[in-house]
Amino acid sequence: MRLLFIVTLVSLQTAFAQKKLIYADKSYEEEIRTVMLHPNLQGNRDNLRPSVAPLQAQNLVLEFDDLQGQRSNYYVKIIHCNYDWTKSTLQDLDYLHDYNEYPINEYEFSSSTSVSYVHYYFALPQVKLPGNYLLLAYRESEKDLLLSKRFMIYDNQVSLVTDSQSQGLGNLRTSNQQLSFKINYSRLDVVNPMQSIQTLIRQNQRWDNARLNVKPSFVREDRKELEFRFFDTDNQFMAGNEFRFVDFRSLNSPGRNTGRLDRSKRPFHISVLTDQSRRDQVYAQYPDLNGNYVIENLDNRDAATSGDYVFVTFSIAPTQTITGHVHLLGALTNWEHTPETKMTFIPNKNLYEKTLFLKQGWYDYQYWVEGPGENSFQLEGSHFETENLYEVLIYNRPFRPNADLLVGYYQLPVNAR
Repeated sequence: MRLLFIVTLVSLQTAFAQKKLIYADKSYEEEIRTVMLHPNLQGNRDNLRPSVAPLQAQNLVLEFDDLQGQRSNYYVKIIHCNYDWTKSTLQDLDYLHDYNEYPINEYEFSSSTSVSYVHYYFALPQVKLPGNYLLLAYRESEKDLLLSKRFMIYDNQVSLVTDSQSQGLGNLRTSNQQLSFKINYSRLDVVNPMQSIQTLIRQNQRWDNARLNVKPSFVREDRKELEFRFFDTDNQFMAGNEFRFVDFRSLNSPGRNTGRLDRSKRPFHISVLTDQSRRDQVYAQYPDLNGNYVIENLDNRDAATSGDYVFVTFSIAPTQTITGHVHLLGALTNWEHTPETKMTFIPNKNLYEKTLFLKQGWYDYQYWVEGPGENSFQLEGSHFETENLYEVLIYNRPFRPNADLLVGYYQLPVNAR
């Protein structure tokens, strides 16, 4: 039975690439699932918060499941990165207090699930410096990678002031969002702010469309201010739409947008109700998780170890011809648009399908179209009224240490409700 399950899983999804380290969020084995790195606030929805913590109160934890179903010896290493997620030149002891290898000692076995797994839990060690960090988990050697996960530690040494201007420009005004703000860096010893200070903006914790090295519109050295007012579309964001969602927190009484639940074999198989294009629809307001997901089990109290894994098939029947590739997008696919996230067109059904192996919970998602000249939101629509969470990250590279330090982190909600 165990062998049959693994064969089914591998045949359903494209095999993962060779274990070459990528400075991004990635699982390097099929059995490593539901990887979350988040602040530990003792809540069951902590993973909705960004993997960001202040230098003075670091409280990040790593959680993941191993579907091998038996406990193994795993280790963690932390790498300091520059603002663009390349490895910095710092040595381990420049940013860590201890030797850079930490065993993962906390784990629990799944209980009363059709798929056996081990749930691992690791509290991250304190780091000395603010900045970008990449966490690696591996077996006996770093070459035998399990996962990589990004996180940030900040120490606010700059201040940020924003205004309410968030709409786009011209005929794109109804589909775009832009941010306008000022950064004051008077507390920093900076000679050339255009060279030393880097600004990054991301939307809904996404890295795939983050704006790196955003340049200010004006530099006011007498006031130690950088002013960001974007008068073109290069630094605007497509606002997108509120995310679709599916709720299978219960397998006894599946929630909204779930269709057929096949219990004839284990693991179970859920078919999400077939979606339709929203391109020509007007904006509709409703709460979402900004593309994230929550692991919950309404049939049992402890979702971490009692949540079951099921096959989940998503489908969309477009009303227009799609010339690009359609991808299933959201935190459930690490915001990737790769061969592993591409949906398959079924001609006799005139719809696109994609099946994922997911743990019980509530999942946000969208359909992303990729191709030359393609409007990525053509199946979703894009409306300036959409609620989105933006993060502004400001880095400074001092003479010592010669590395990018995260000296400012601010969340800027747009259309918050």
